[in-house]
Amino acid sequence: MAIKKQIKSIKEIKNDKDYRIDEYNDKDAVEETVEQTEIPTQRDFYKIPRRFGSIPVDNLPLGCDPELQYRKIYPRIPLPFQKADRVTFGHPDLENNRLFWGDNLHVMRMLPSNSIDLIYIDPPFFSGTNYNVLFGDQNEIRSFSDIWEGGMPSYLIWLNARLLEMKRLLKPTGAIYVHLDWHASHYVKQELDKIFGVDNFRNEIIWHYGQRTMHNKYKFNSKHDVIFFYAKSDKHIINQVTMPWTKEQISKTRVRKILKDKDGREYILDNRSVSKGYPVKKQYIEDIIAKGKAIDTVWDIPMIVSTSSERIGYPTQKPEALLQRIINASTNEGDVVADFFCGGGTTPITAQKLNRKWIASDQSRVAVAITQGRLETLYEKTNGQQTLSDTPDTSVEYWGTYEVPALEELTQDEFTDFVVTSFGGRSSSAGNTIHGYKRETPIFVGSSKQSIPITKEDVITFAEEITKTKGKFQGIMVGWSFAQSARIAVEKLMQEGNFGVDLIQISQVDIESSEFRKHVTKLHNEYESFLKFILPPEVIVNHKRIKPMTYEFDASESMPLNEDSTIVNIQWDFEYLGRFTPTKGFAYGRDTKSKPLLNVQYKFERLGKITIACRVQDDLGGEKIYTEVISVR
Repeated sequence: MAIKKQIKSIKEIKNDKDYRIDEYNDKDAVEETVEQTEIPTQRDFYKIPRRFGSIPVDNLPLGCDPELQYRKIYPRIPLPFQKADRVTFGHPDLENNRLFWGDNLHVMRMLPSNSIDLIYIDPPFFSGTNYNVLFGDQNEIRSFSDIWEGGMPSYLIWLNARLLEMKRLLKPTGAIYVHLDWHASHYVKQELDKIFGVDNFRNEIIWHYGQRTMHNKYKFNSKHDVIFFYAKSDKHIINQVTMPWTKEQISKTRVRKILKDKDGREYILDNRSVSKGYPVKKQYIEDIIAKGKAIDTVWDIPMIVSTSSERIGYPTQKPEALLQRIINASTNEGDVVADFFCGGGTTPITAQKLNRKWIASDQSRVAVAITQGRLETLYEKTNGQQTLSDTPDTSVEYWGTYEVPALEELTQDEFTDFVVTSFGGRSSSAGNTIHGYKRETPIFVGSSKQSIPITKEDVITFAEEITKTKGKFQGIMVGWSFAQSARIAVEKLMQEGNFGVDLIQISQVDIESSEFRKHVTKLHNEYESFLKFILPPEVIVNHKRIKPMTYEFDASESMPLNEDSTIVNIQWDFEYLGRFTPTKGFAYGRDTKSKPLLNVQYKFERLGKITIACRVQDDLGGEKIYTEVISVR
């Protein structure tokens, strides 16, 4: 169902005389168990400046409530992050960069205010579902299908909620660049004016990417995108960025003949100084070239073509030169750059090369895997000797979808805290078996290992401790599974109060059940996809030699283990050295029917034993790396 069909209208809220923000506190709402982000005073922070004098305009962005902003439409869910992987660059003591997989609105809500110097986003262009669903991830399909069903208003509400969070995250000296095309840029510009204020609008940048143009008898060909540049305040950073001159440009632009002095140095005469009463001054060509040309708002930067060394196969990949210009203009070394629609990872890769810290996220598991692969490749290019000064590690983290094998690797205390938080409770060390509370009800958490169920003894011990807690006659036991004896023990406690304890009611909740997720799914019908526990796929790879040093690899027998899921991407590393680094051209690929490349050929560059690796992802986010040593001959 589209967003506009789900929410109480802003007009209805305003007309409700009994409606108060301090009364919006559903007793069944999620208990916030993570550290609160710094939220400025809402009424002051979101005060929208009037625009264009007396011309009547909307004061609020579309769908925004003056008190609740977008928390009525999209309630906040403080689910924990799962640390899934780490890309090591040799400086573990430094604060790490962060790469998130999850819905970016909820990821941003877990981050502190006034913490980011620059945000660049390249969000969906409202070009149609088929265009924007790049990988076939179920999160992509769900999100974009719903946005498109509601048309432009739903798209703007969806984007506005995220832009408002970005404003909160930006430092007072920060800036944001929003990259769009002709489909919705004029609509989004109006919303940006309302969110950031027209006085903080700095530029409309035209990225002219050229390419060969065929004749179109109906219209001119579209060969540019639009990038809106807004500052958070008049304190924002703006560095001078230049581009190189050529002698031909100097001669043409300045309409002066290039001369030579007695030493053969080329120069032009600066006649402008004469009109100001100064003598004619020589300007040497080498000095003009060294100083560079100040850039304007039309950026001629080529797109990434099929022969480019940058190309990774990602459909909407942007050139590093574009991000270099933005990052250099609005940040200094050590500043924090963020991209919450990071796609193939050009923003974090470029930020890292320019010695900036960064945060990136995407709702597609495939996109995050591609970005991680580019980071690994950046490390491998230095042969493990990091040449970028003091580059911190990268933490890969998941929000809302969690890998079961990684949870089993947690310590029991870490696992207990994770489960209590995910269940909407708050952790506690009040007793040996009371691990937390959901509202006022004690919670017990079973073993982190799926093979160890909650037992009858666990039930009795938990019941005894609840009995000792004054006024407590209920409890909740949460675990991967329950032994049959434990279920029988609970029934007897509820019916007879056996085992020497008072009559007591204990609920048993499987971690993977709908009951465990109920506190999330009841908040919004779109939240059904949140809080999932997934398994890695089973990966099977066969190979055969087809000619000297050339082999065929077939992963078509691989299968996902998550219900109703399919394989959506396969990456190959034909020189695996202990960390997965996709071989160039094998990070993302599709056959003629846009299906993942399950069967590939590769020619090796050396003989002997070589370790190859295959990383497989399904459309729910399950992922696994397969390795094998082969003898190349």
